[in-house]
Amino acid sequence: MCKVSKFRFLFITLLFSIGVFANPMKPGGSATTKSDSLEAFSLPIKNLKAKDKKDFFVGKSFFRQNWVTFPSSVKSLEGLGPTFIAASCIACHERDGRGRPPLNGKEEFQSLLFRISTPGKNVHGGPVDVPGYGDQIQNFAVDGVKPEAIPEVKWIEVSGKFADGQKYTLVKPEFSFKNLAYGEFPKEMMVSPRVAPAVFGLGLLEAISEADILKNEDVDDIDQNGIRGRANFVWDYAKNKRTLGRFGWKANQPSLKQQTAGAFNGDMGITTSMFSNQNCPSQQVDCVKTPQKKGFELSDVDLEKVVVYSQLLSVPARRELPPEIATRGENLMRELACTSCHQPHFKTAPTAAFAELRNQDIYPYTDLLVHDMGEALADHRPDFLASGREWRTPPLWGIGMIKKINKHTRFLHDGRARSIEEAILWHGGEAESSQKKYTALSKKDREILIQFVESL
Repeated sequence: MCKVSKFRFLFITLLFSIGVFANPMKPGGSATTKSDSLEAFSLPIKNLKAKDKKDFFVGKSFFRQNWVTFPSSVKSLEGLGPTFIAASCIACHERDGRGRPPLNGKEEFQSLLFRISTPGKNVHGGPVDVPGYGDQIQNFAVDGVKPEAIPEVKWIEVSGKFADGQKYTLVKPEFSFKNLAYGEFPKEMMVSPRVAPAVFGLGLLEAISEADILKNEDVDDIDQNGIRGRANFVWDYAKNKRTLGRFGWKANQPSLKQQTAGAFNGDMGITTSMFSNQNCPSQQVDCVKTPQKKGFELSDVDLEKVVVYSQLLSVPARRELPPEIATRGENLMRELACTSCHQPHFKTAPTAAFAELRNQDIYPYTDLLVHDMGEALADHRPDFLASGREWRTPPLWGIGMIKKINKHTRFLHDGRARSIEEAILWHGGEAESSQKKYTALSKKDREILIQFVESL
């Protein structure tokens, strides 16, 4: 690197360090924690008030504990099922990171679930439940109740090559179900596989103002770059109206409280005041007859502490790269138009729930909008305003630490990509131009771009 460039880099680094500029090496602003440990996704924001810190750790205990069936000697944790996907939050979000699909026919499905629906919209504008099965396949059940179905996966190879002639192989999943306990699936049933996403940094994403998210919409592609990000508006049960969706693979949840309560109910069969009904369609007689705990299985007080836990999880600091690699990688992200969807920077609102989340310059690399990702990635299942080809842009912060913390490198909504590069190669639709530009890069530039993304 030439002397001028080196001086410029050191000067900018100094400005970052003294607070003149926002520091992208701290992607969560002051909510960033520097750690290379296996707990890097699970650390609280520093300098929390005593009460908030206490609530964080109580919420963490509920997030990590296994729920048990009713009745039980452990009254605070009884209520699992009658049908469910996992017995704890951490079973899907291991160490608060990403889940993955089964890699062979011997593994059970746990951190990959299946949303299901039939054509049309319900009273709130969302997907319509499948008769006998509801809105999600439950592949586990308590004693005396049959699991709804057992999912299976077969991996199919897909080949391609880069412009320089180097070949690559991708894999795509073919999902199927056996042991259907409550009748055949309707022919028109739509199925959407979804891997459990990482849960750190969610409080900062919730703290971004709605206006700042909506200003990045370009539904009519006014700038004619082929990218048409748009917001998903979904039903907010707390507000009893449609509001902006920002969480989940289709941006189908408006808040962390609803996301959390929905996961407790849908994934573990735990009732709350927000979702008070058990996952027992009338056709599931054995499920309906199962003894149930009186009242809500997770109280409002305890639910709030789990929400606080997810709001106050910090973001791991970026990993250092040689200046020339960092600069080239950042330039490639822009040249390939990756940053048109993976927006690097937001500033959180001054009205966020906690002072530690307010007015923070953050670098999540997401726009929280949904985009058409092409036919190869389509699930053909609409979710409120998101079509069967649209997915929310996932944040990239911390992505390079997944391998160490979660012991895998599976990406995209169904975990088909075995690496960051494979995730890029699956991009289509609005991102097809970026994918083609990536395949046209030299091998060296491809490696630099991957290094940059892994450092985020």
